[in-house]
Amino acid sequence: MDNLKIIISGGGTGGHIFPALSIAGEIKARFPESEILFVGATGRMEMEKVPAAGFRITGLPVIGMPRKPGLSTVRFLYRLAKSMVMARQIIREFKPDLAIGVGGYASGPLLRAAVARNVPALIQEQNSYAGVTNKLLGKKVQSICVAYEGMERFFPAEKIILTGNPVRQAMLNITATREEAAKHYRLNPGNKTLLITGGSLGARSLNNAVLANLELIKESDLQVIWQTGSYYYDEMIERTRGTLPENLHIHKFLNNMELAYTAADVVVSRAGAGTISELCLVGKPCILVPSPNVAEDHQTRNAMALVEKDAALLIRDDQIGQNLFRETLSLIGDTDRMNRLTRNIKKLALPDATVRIVDEAIRLIKK
Repeated sequence: MDNLKIIISGGGTGGHIFPALSIAGEIKARFPESEILFVGATGRMEMEKVPAAGFRITGLPVIGMPRKPGLSTVRFLYRLAKSMVMARQIIREFKPDLAIGVGGYASGPLLRAAVARNVPALIQEQNSYAGVTNKLLGKKVQSICVAYEGMERFFPAEKIILTGNPVRQAMLNITATREEAAKHYRLNPGNKTLLITGGSLGARSLNNAVLANLELIKESDLQVIWQTGSYYYDEMIERTRGTLPENLHIHKFLNNMELAYTAADVVVSRAGAGTISELCLVGKPCILVPSPNVAEDHQTRNAMALVEKDAALLIRDDQIGQNLFRETLSLIGDTDRMNRLTRNIKKLALPDATVRIVDEAIRLIKK
């Protein structure tokens, strides 16, 4: 089976791309001679990240469905039709043994083309609430790898396999001590540390909440690692000029996220599926602030899946300016509550997700 040909399709955000690359890496580790082709959406971040990881990618012109009818709908339908034609051509020419969809605009056309030509296919649904595309594809593919229980609401039960979400390899092999992580960020390992992150691009509302609470941060005993995201870094530097507390450490992007998690006592974060999977693995008490700007409000649903198990706290995006730091300080001052959240979130960790997904992929090919 060493000469496998596999297509992995999807992207749009790091939450889709990192799992896709983890799956590809596991396939390559088992079958070094395998050929893997990624199919993404033209102009999206996968077209840069995938080649940087050493894999070949081709792009489809597909775009997201507009929320309101109009000229944008015509453009969407035209690009969708063109993408379907291109996807069929890719399947004919590449002749894959298997197609894997990880979510994102390109997954729909590519997996539809694959199942139409009887190519075995599976989808990896990262969220606790399935998107429209994956719900439709779920009726046609052979297997659906999920990260949350109760997904029978969206997919045929006999196709569902609870695997968890693949995470970055660095998260699986954290060897650094708290002292080493604190030294990396020039922190005092004896002081309580808060990590605030809105993801690699950033989250304006989280950043604004920090700005609104500079005085509270300054007066606290907390050390704060603040990842602003690449979109907002320059603006945040400018807006904190002369007012940045010494205990607030500002970063554009955290290249060693595993060290940031290790240094932190509490994490404040968006509720993307990949981020939640990482938080479960590292077992950190966390306050989740779901983004209100995602399809079908799936970040709130992701967060609630943890809140209902007493494994995380949730604060709505429109409440963080007033409540976020007061809630954070309250949590950090309550050791019993922090320990309870840590115990419960660790129970949800699924560290061998990538292995399980690739096991299922190989089973489908053999079948």
